[in-house]
Formats: sequence, C-alpha cells, structure tokens
Amino acid sequence: MHKFKRHALISALSAVTAATLLTTGCSAGSQSTAADKAAPTAAAEPAEASEAGAAEEQLAVVSAATDGPTPTAVADADADTAGQVKARKSALKVASYDKESGRAVISAPSGTSGSGPDPSSAPSETAPAAPDAEAPDADKTPDAAQTPASGATSDPGATSEPEGTPEPGGAEPEAAVAVGDVIASAPAPGAPDGLLAEVTKIVGTAADGDGMTVETEPAELSSVLGESTADGTVPVDPSTMEVDPLVEGVKVSWAKTGDLTFGPEGAKLPLGSLRLDVGAAVETAEGAPASAAASVEGFVQLAPEVSFLYSGSGSGTGSSPDGAFLGLSGDWASQWSLKGRAAGSTDGRPIRIPFAELHADPVIQVGPVPIVVNLDLVCYFQVDADGRVTVDVEQDLQGDFKVGGNFTWSKGWTGVSESDMTGEPLKTAVTAVGEVKAAMGAEATVGLYGTVGVTADLAPYLRTEAAASAEGSADGTGSASGSWALYGGVDLTGTLNVQLSIFGTPLFQKRIPLGALHEEWLLTKGGAATS
Repeated sequence: MHKFKRHALISALSAVTAATLLTTGCSAGSQSTAADKAAPTAAAEPAEASEAGAAEEQLAVVSAATDGPTPTAVADADADTAGQVKARKSALKVASYDKESGRAVISAPSGTSGSGPDPSSAPSETAPAAPDAEAPDADKTPDAAQTPASGATSDPGATSEPEGTPEPGGAEPEAAVAVGDVIASAPAPGAPDGLLAEVTKIVGTAADGDGMTVETEPAELSSVLGESTADGTVPVDPSTMEVDPLVEGVKVSWAKTGDLTFGPEGAKLPLGSLRLDVGAAVETAEGAPASAAASVEGFVQLAPEVSFLYSGSGSGTGSSPDGAFLGLSGDWASQWSLKGRAAGSTDGRPIRIPFAELHADPVIQVGPVPIVVNLDLVCYFQVDADGRVTVDVEQDLQGDFKVGGNFTWSKGWTGVSESDMTGEPLKTAVTAVGEVKAAMGAEATVGLYGTVGVTADLAPYLRTEAAASAEGSADGTGSASGSWALYGGVDLTGTLNVQLSIFGTPLFQKRIPLGALHEEWLLTKGGAATS
C-alpha cells in the first residue's frame, strides 16, 4: 500500500513537472534549440569564407632571404589543393642538374632516405618525445615501462607525432619524389638560372648513393602556383649584380640598405642604386681636324626592380592562369656629354659602343615557391651623326621607366612600355651645320628560370641640329643667318618572347613588339644673323 501511494505520488509530481515545462519552459527550450541550430551555421561561415579565400589565396611577393639556403618547393602530382597553392616547402635539394639530358639528382637532409625516415635515427629522435614521463617502476611490466618512453600513453597533455611529420609551414624531410612531381629550386649546381621542372622518370639511386637520380622536363608556373594570386615588385640588390666592363675606365659604385658606397665624385647614391661612370673615345669623322676629336663621358645610375603578377584560374581554362605580368621598372638618372665631330652612320645604322655588361639572378619568394629572375643589362653609347657638325653638349636626365609583358584572357599577351623622363641642358656649343644624335642607354633582358621573357631597349638621347642660309647680290652685298636647337628624348622598344608561356598561358607563335615609345622635348635653341 505504501509502495502504491509512493508510486502514485511520484507519477503525479512527474506529470506536474511535465506540465510546468510545457507551459513555462517552452520558450526557453525553443531559444536553446534555435541557439543550437545557429551555432553550426555561425561555425560554418568562417569555413565557407576560408574555402572561398583558398580559391583566391593571396601570396606575398618578397625577396628571398639571404641568411641561408632558399628552400626548394615541391608540388605533388596527386595533391588535392582545393584551389590553394599547389607547392609546399621541402627539405629536398637539387644536388646536380644536366641541362642537356634533363637529369637531376635530388638529395635529402642527412638522416633520411628515399623510402622515408631513417630507422637508425628513431631512438634518438623518439626518446625525448615525453621528457616529463616518470621513470618506470620496478614492479611494472617491461611493456608498461616502455610505454611512456614511446610517447604513446604518457602525460595526457603531451602529444606525439610520427617521425618525419612536418611542422606547420615547415619543410618536410622527404627524400622521395614521384613521377609527375614538380620541383622549383633556386640556383643549384648545373642550374645557375634556377630550376622549374617536372619529374618524368625515376632512374634510381645516385651513383654516389647520396640522393635519387630522376629525369625531368621543363614545367610551368601554374603547376606550382595553382589558383593562387600574387602581385608585387621586388628591388634588385645592386651589390649582387655582376659587372663586366667592356672598355677601359669604367667605374662601378652602388648603395643598398646598411651598406653605402659613394660615387667617384663623392656623390651619395640613393639606396638601391647602381652607378656606372665611363669615358670613351668615339670615332671621328673623316677629314676632321685633330681639335675635333670626338668623345663621350658621363654616368648612368639606375635602381632596377622586378615586377611579378600571377592570377590563378578564374576566367581562364584548365590550369592556365587568367592574368600574368613580368617586367622591369625603376628609377633612371644620367648625366653625360658629347664632344667633337663624330663619324657618320655605318650603313645607315648608328654606331653603338657597349661599355658594360651586367647580370643578376635575384630570387623572389612567391609564397613557398622560389622564383628565379634572370636579369641582363648591356649599357652602351650610341652615336648617329652626319660628320659635319662639331658639338660640345651635355644633358642631365632623370625619370623612371617600366617595360614588360602583360597577359589577360580578353587580350592575350600585350607589351607595356612606359617612361617619364625630363632633362635639362648643362652645356651647349654647336659649330657648323649638320645633325647629330647620341644616346646613353641600356638593353635589358628579363626571364624566369633561364628562359628569355622580355627584351627592352631604353635609350635616352640628345639630338642637335644646326642650319644656315645665305643670300647675295651683284653689288657684293648679302646676308647670312644660322640657327641651332638641342633636344632631349627617349626611345623605348622591345619584344615579348614565346618563353613567357612559362606562366602556363597559351603559346604565341612569334615575338610580339612591346610597342615603341618615342618622346622628345626642346632643351634650348639659338640663332644668329650677319649682313
């Protein structure tokens, strides 16, 4: 009886409680349910944003670090990157490369092998995995005593990763590559221009047993950059440029951050600038007196920068990018003079005198991918004269320039030629009648991984023209008049080369002109008349 009453009381209380929840707790329950439903939605939004951002992952474009070797980047053949950059940093290195055969030896850090981590290194690497684990008690079984040392069941707060697992953002110590993998490397033995190549065959272990021999073929940037985007301009360190003087008397000075060199006349150079001072004789016109000997003297100063843009698949098709740009830009300054009566043109062409060749292979880091830019400059004098006029003219010129190749799916590859320069005369003397045009310029070639992409010729110049007229009569009277003018200007020409398809863009069958740029301005003029 008591049990029945107790059961009835409990049932009644349960009913009251249920009723109470139905009447007073319904709203709270609905809020809780709504919150529970909203929580996954709120959590999903960042994930969706992350996926959307991954399809347009923006990579930084910076100069590669100079305080150590530049890591190699490897894009796995079967990697599913979900629109992100395909390549990752790797501890693999290009030990040697033969350009003729395409064979390369790929090595790994000591302690690894082609099939994975070296078992002999396991004890030393795994023993410290649980440094806080207590020493095994004497009454524990051998298996239990070894458990903490293995890092499997020691301190619950400690974690242990399998050997060879890379740290986030770090290099993975693999020694193996597979057919279809793409390797992007900074300059290496046998590959002074860097290497961007796809593995086509695994030959086997290298002859010296250190590394793996593979066969490769050239690859494209789209195979390592995927659908990511990158846009940046990187200055070229002037101290890394190799300068080969071609005439006597060439003097080189440069300035970079933390290391300053002064010009021959004590002029402090702007940071990032390279200056070449030169003086050279120019062929004198036939029949000109000794006092009309021709010469050119002055300096050219420039601060070159490499511009790089890559925009992954969007409006493009397949793995091709929908935008790309490679170019050279920078500040330019020159001050130079032409004296004497220069020789005429040779077969209708100006006389060009190269006075220095410059070369650099700056490495720009685009996300995890090291991209090697090959830069060549030939500085020259050029004279186009009729051999009649004797001049003593000098110009101070300053400005900037930008040349390159730009790709979009709507227009394909197009050239970019831009220059904004101004000059002022420092000296002007013109004798006799005639015309002379002289330039101090630079021919530049910009490429990637040893392929020529853009060739440009930047030629700031001086042009002088003098004219005269005379009239006479039978009575012996007459008059004569003369006028002259000095002009400054700049010519910019060049071509895009088929090798620009290294971006992964469609091939074009011939060189594409950059588009000639010609600007000229009056520096000064004068005239005289006699009777």
